[in-house]
Amino acid sequence: MGVASRTQPTQMEGSIFGMGNPLLDISAVVPKSFFEKYDVKPNNAILAEEKHLPMYQELTDNFEVSYIAGGATQNTMRVAQWFIQSPPHVSTYVGCVGKDRFGQVLEDVATKDKVKVHYMKIDDVPTGTCAVLIDQSERSLVANISAAGKFVPDHLTRADTTELMHKAKVFYIEGYFLTVSPASIMHIAQFAAQNNKLFSMNLAAPFVSQFFFEPLMQAMPYVDFLFGNESEALAFAASHKWETTEVREIAAKAADLPRIAGSKPRVVVFTQGSSETVVATAGSVTAFPVPLVSQSEIVDLNGAGDAFCGGFLAQLVRGKDLAECVNAGHYAAGVVIRCSGCSFPEKPDYDLQ
Repeated sequence: MGVASRTQPTQMEGSIFGMGNPLLDISAVVPKSFFEKYDVKPNNAILAEEKHLPMYQELTDNFEVSYIAGGATQNTMRVAQWFIQSPPHVSTYVGCVGKDRFGQVLEDVATKDKVKVHYMKIDDVPTGTCAVLIDQSERSLVANISAAGKFVPDHLTRADTTELMHKAKVFYIEGYFLTVSPASIMHIAQFAAQNNKLFSMNLAAPFVSQFFFEPLMQAMPYVDFLFGNESEALAFAASHKWETTEVREIAAKAADLPRIAGSKPRVVVFTQGSSETVVATAGSVTAFPVPLVSQSEIVDLNGAGDAFCGGFLAQLVRGKDLAECVNAGHYAAGVVIRCSGCSFPEKPDYDLQ
């Protein structure tokens, strides 16, 4: 289910459109006392509470920090753009940020990665941030969603946003966005269906299926490509009360869920870390082995799933078959896990022919 007929090289700009929660990743090496001061456990990921809020300013004031344009979908858009390289702005991204310094930094670093950002900007809430605290091999994330949680569908009905949506061949939305604006997801889903474009979602985390199952299933008939990992697949099955824990069977059942009239078969892609990636569509299930990465080469597993989707979508809009899309996803994930955070070298070492 590629889109080759609509993706000649001159038409690549704007072909992938992502929507999600933009977060500025603020990464710094800090002492253990900093973890203790803010009651942050090593190797953990949490949402910021009131006690954590001064952390972000302290990091920028007192430590050498690096900034990465983060948030799950924005990571995927950055990786897809990096994978394709040229032209710029193959990836378009929308989400909500504050009109503040961090919002400008976020826009600057995303733009440097050649992503076309089209943020909704608000005055009264600060830009979402994620503190990435590093102490030797220990790494913890403290996310403050803030402005990212204020997105509204009005941004999608603006003339400039609608123009970008008409350019797109594939839409991609993180499951986390179900906690922010299900109405915006449905707007994109229905637009994609009405305009013969592909619509894809990522299950994102087990809690999405557990606590946001109803809006997830409202969007599901429109989903052409569904992504997730094994823990997300299990949570999705449990919410359906499917009596199976076999990822292949769950993928097949997810692929067979009702679709809108006239649509093509759904493709379900479940990654399993270093174990095989499972792809189900049209009554068939295929497993793709994952290239081995030595444990000594692995720096950081955070962002691997986002990177996989970036590589997959990059080849999908180039009209490649499912096997090649999966191969590209594996390659992109393999590159990112060798780096700190969702980052990558200047260019991919991958044959795009």
